[in-house]
Amino acid sequence: MNPTVLISSIGRRSQLTACFRWALHGLGFAGRILGADAAPEYAPAAYLTEAAFSVPRCTDPGFIRSMLALCRREEVTLVVPTIDPELPLYAAHRREFEHIGTTVAVSARETVDIARDKARTNRWLLQHGFPAVAQASPEDVVENSSRWQFPLILKPRFGSGSIGVQKIWSLPQLETVSRREPGLLVEEFAPGQEHTINLYVNRSGNCLCAILHRRIVVRGGEVSTGITRKHAGMIDLAQRIAEALPGAWGALNIQCFLAADGRIQVTEINARFGGGYPLAHQAGGDFPAWLLREALGKPVDERFESWQDGLLMLRHDTAIFVTPQVAPTQRQNQEVLDGARQVQHVMRSI
Repeated sequence: MNPTVLISSIGRRSQLTACFRWALHGLGFAGRILGADAAPEYAPAAYLTEAAFSVPRCTDPGFIRSMLALCRREEVTLVVPTIDPELPLYAAHRREFEHIGTTVAVSARETVDIARDKARTNRWLLQHGFPAVAQASPEDVVENSSRWQFPLILKPRFGSGSIGVQKIWSLPQLETVSRREPGLLVEEFAPGQEHTINLYVNRSGNCLCAILHRRIVVRGGEVSTGITRKHAGMIDLAQRIAEALPGAWGALNIQCFLAADGRIQVTEINARFGGGYPLAHQAGGDFPAWLLREALGKPVDERFESWQDGLLMLRHDTAIFVTPQVAPTQRQNQEVLDGARQVQHVMRSI
């Protein structure tokens, strides 16, 4: 059996697509990588797949029905969600996908809900004794302003990719912004360096791998310059959080700050592949291969700690050029795909 992987909301996730292709080859499979997107003709990574398909947006009532039909028709082995809004849907319907022979790489609904709702994330962390930033509603901060020190962080409760996150310098600014944009949360400004820990949790709920990188330069909510580092305290904390989450499975990531005095404060939990995962992959953590193995019913239970420390990632933009009336279909993708494989082989051998 040659597995078929479908990357959902594939968009710009060309490096994640490459990671799954490497995983297929590393496991000895020919396999296929497919993409699904609301507008695949404008999704760069769609042109690096064997075929890509147009599906409704995840906010559309027909999204799950369309994905189920696509997975059944294409005999998809593994669906890989990539954006936060689709996670609750996949988590709620994963049994239906299992019924047609498709595994969705998503945690249980309880973990997805904890991660999706930033207020719930903060409460859950504190209730379980994990260090988190102080958080409140804008109204509470205004009423108790003497307890808060500016600058503060203002963020959407159900935000994603750092969209809408802003620094607030004064009480009048907080009042103005919160009136204009409802549904925001206020957090204390965490001092120190920001880090992401990419985590892999197996079917048994054991965190097998935690790869940490410092976020040096962030663009559009994703790290564009980062470096791996081994910090025992943050790694241990992230593993304990991952194993405490109810029904976590697969790739997750945690964001936290490390202050100069060694204090750690957690700010985010994401129940999906993070934008900086390719750095963890290049450092040695082969999450796609582990997902594929578990989706095929093979156990993955060995801890992986021998990842490369001090690996620097420097991202840059590239472009795909598409001639008129060319859509990302199987036949039309092949030439681009062959060229991409050559580039991926060179990158992997570095």
